[in-house]
Amino acid sequence: MEILTVAIIATALAIDCFAVSLAAGTVIKERRILSAAVMGLFFGGFQMGMALAGWAAGSWIASMIGFIDHWIAFFILAVIGVKMMYEGFIGEETPEQNYLNLTTLIILAIATSIDSLGVGLSFALLSTGIVLPALIIGITSFIFSFLGVLLGSRLAAHLGRSVEIAGGIVLVGIGIRILAGHLAS
Repeated sequence: MEILTVAIIATALAIDCFAVSLAAGTVIKERRILSAAVMGLFFGGFQMGMALAGWAAGSWIASMIGFIDHWIAFFILAVIGVKMMYEGFIGEETPEQNYLNLTTLIILAIATSIDSLGVGLSFALLSTGIVLPALIIGITSFIFSFLGVLLGSRLAAHLGRSVEIAGGIVLVGIGIRILAGHLAS
């Protein structure tokens, strides 16, 4: 597969990572660079890992979870998004807003990388190698996630709590887009 095609696929997969990182960045107030790097590593790592897993498992995994993967991603993103909007409206900071919590990072990374599993599967079905594409997917997602956290943090500093509400709306919107895309096909 051509590098340009892989780069376009990687960028498309990284958009969800960017949006979630942007939303998370609105509530990250300290250690922004470290937070951006950690989120980028998780999101990029999971994107790469899911592409590899999809390729390695072939159609077996897709047939096992393909009928519910969109519902899982929708539910996770909707719950987190609604929570962000609620907290943005009431104006309270709660300890539960720690996006660098291991459990939260893993849940968000899985929710944003489910599509990468399908990409890996499609590469396997096309008898295409996976190492370079998976690496490009992981690096692209890392960069988008890293920049998303930093940009979200800057927006929050200038626009206040309304950015957190907007971030929650974005997460719910991504969940709806994932669900609608799968239900329409």
